[in-house]
Amino acid sequence: MRHVLSDSQKRAIYDQYGEEGLKDMPPPERYANGNGGGSKGFNPRNAEDIFAEFFGSSPFGFGSTGPGRSMRFQSDGGGGMFGGFGGNENIFRSYSEGVTPKKPTAVESKLPCSLEELYTGSTRKMKISRTVVDANGRQVPEQEILTIDVKPGWKKGTKITFPDKGNEQLGQLPADLVFVIDEKPHDTYKRDGNDLVVNHKVTLAEALGGTTVHLTTLDGRDLSIPVTDIVSPGYELLVAREGMPIPKEPRNRGDLKIKFEVRFPTRLTPEQRAGLKRTLAG
Repeated sequence: MRHVLSDSQKRAIYDQYGEEGLKDMPPPERYANGNGGGSKGFNPRNAEDIFAEFFGSSPFGFGSTGPGRSMRFQSDGGGGMFGGFGGNENIFRSYSEGVTPKKPTAVESKLPCSLEELYTGSTRKMKISRTVVDANGRQVPEQEILTIDVKPGWKKGTKITFPDKGNEQLGQLPADLVFVIDEKPHDTYKRDGNDLVVNHKVTLAEALGGTTVHLTTLDGRDLSIPVTDIVSPGYELLVAREGMPIPKEPRNRGDLKIKFEVRFPTRLTPEQRAGLKRTLAG
């Protein structure tokens, strides 16, 4: 029995079929020719089949594709029993296959807009330069012109996203490119939500006797706004529907707020003082 245990091929047959299998085992030269046979229907198999039947599915993913046959162990051009480890049959391929590429954080860039552009809307052409991966896996520069339709009433902080227009890197999905609306300062108007605010200075005489405020709107119209009230410190005049467009309400606008600052004279003649006293006292 010792010579059986020391012979790996006989040991395999013994472990599976017992002594009866050894008795029916054909001469060694028949194994060499690959012509199995023997009595009682016994058909010897190669070491691959025996290994596969002993161990079944390997913990490394060597699933059997048929009775006693593991495709992962097939010899590839004389590679022997473990020839399947070479080439495209590498056992570690399964660890890299099916992994979802990572999506990098979006790249944000400010898009400065004048208040006139945000009032009327505009079309902006943005030339971008980015890195892409070509068919050979090389990173190459690329330029592209993107079109941005700025809608009337958009506010500072509004984001416009261009999917996959950021830089590309090997093994990653391309990043998104995001433009963030920013407002340029204006010489006359300041934005407050959907409203526009104007600071206007008047003399004491205008504050008391009335005046007219002349403004040019952001879309180029001339406004003449009469002021008939007495302008006291902190006085504010509201002009309805002359503010910014409201994006969700295309036919509606915010208001225009005119905040007044009264310029008091630094010096008065005695005659002026006396005249003011008489006027105000009456």
